[in-house]
Amino acid sequence: MSMRILVVDDSAVMRKLVIRSLEMAGIPVDQVRTAVNGQDALVKLSEGAFDLALVDINMPIMNGIELVERIRGDSSTASLPIVIVSTEGSETRLAHLRSFSVGFVRKPFTPEDLVDAVIGAIGGENGQELAEGTMCGGGPDF
Repeated sequence: MSMRILVVDDSAVMRKLVIRSLEMAGIPVDQVRTAVNGQDALVKLSEGAFDLALVDINMPIMNGIELVERIRGDSSTASLPIVIVSTEGSETRLAHLRSFSVGFVRKPFTPEDLVDAVIGAIGGENGQELAEGTMCGGGPDF
């Protein structure tokens, strides 16, 4: 299963680290598109279908919480698997996000952390297929 992934983070360095972690974890990626904030992500989502979104919380213009609310409120994207990749520590904010059925990875993370969250987010047979196809062998924390 090859995936189309949207990485949403205002930090160019973090976007590259997330993409590199996906590669290191052996996640089969067909296409990765990036967005610098929630508003940019909504434009990308309107331009094509994705299998997964990896989203930071703290971004300018439209933050990750607003983005998740908009994604879940739109019938064309409501079922999109989402993993939050953030330094966020507020249990109130995290509980709110979990009510939208999203996964969570705290920065800094390892490629294994990321692949575990991705597998959890996509679930079912797709998750099992992805888990069998990944080859995590340890690596640096990002």
